[in-house]
Amino acid sequence: MYAITSEPQSLATEAEKDWEIDFPAIGDPHHEVREECKQQGWIDVFYNEDYGHLRNRSWASHPKGYYQPAVLALQKSGRVLYRWRCVPKYSNMSGAGARPEARYTWEHIQTALAGSGDADPDREPLLGAEDLSWPRFLLILTAHGWFLRPKAFPLGREEDGRRVSPGNMMTRVYGFLALWVVLLVLLPIAWVGVLALVWLAVLTPGLIEIHRQFQNEPDPY
Repeated sequence: MYAITSEPQSLATEAEKDWEIDFPAIGDPHHEVREECKQQGWIDVFYNEDYGHLRNRSWASHPKGYYQPAVLALQKSGRVLYRWRCVPKYSNMSGAGARPEARYTWEHIQTALAGSGDADPDREPLLGAEDLSWPRFLLILTAHGWFLRPKAFPLGREEDGRRVSPGNMMTRVYGFLALWVVLLVLLPIAWVGVLALVWLAVLTPGLIEIHRQFQNEPDPY
């Protein structure tokens, strides 16, 4: 078993040690493994060339873009036992969403071992979690950016000294809504309307930018 990442090998090795995984993590920053899998006809992994929303982690490096999730199981002969790739869409948080459940995937591999021929791409796997809707996803990114500019949730390192969870962003949302209620009580409605228009004018460029940075791809299968 191998984990393949579009980060360089130095970061792949660091993740392997920090996460204490018992299989090798391989850095493929120039997409050589991805290209080989495509040329062999095994799987064509989606990738995103625009990783601007991840640049707030200065140590990240994806010279040709970052991989979208995929799972590929091969027999020694090269026969495909299982394959799934994430098709990034707004409905699955542009690829940031759920992955196939491990037991489900293993059962499909065992079934394929008893058969012959290559396994078809799995288009509707049993996922390990439920995806957020795109509006709610944008809402928590906006909350992470303190409602001024949407900000993605990059993976932190121990040296960062901070951990920000998407799960606690709804607390900020409720607080933000409460602030607007207070303003409606204390100020004339016209003033609150002007403040709302100013806030939207400040927020909109960031929403447009992050909307473009995420992917919404058609599935050619």
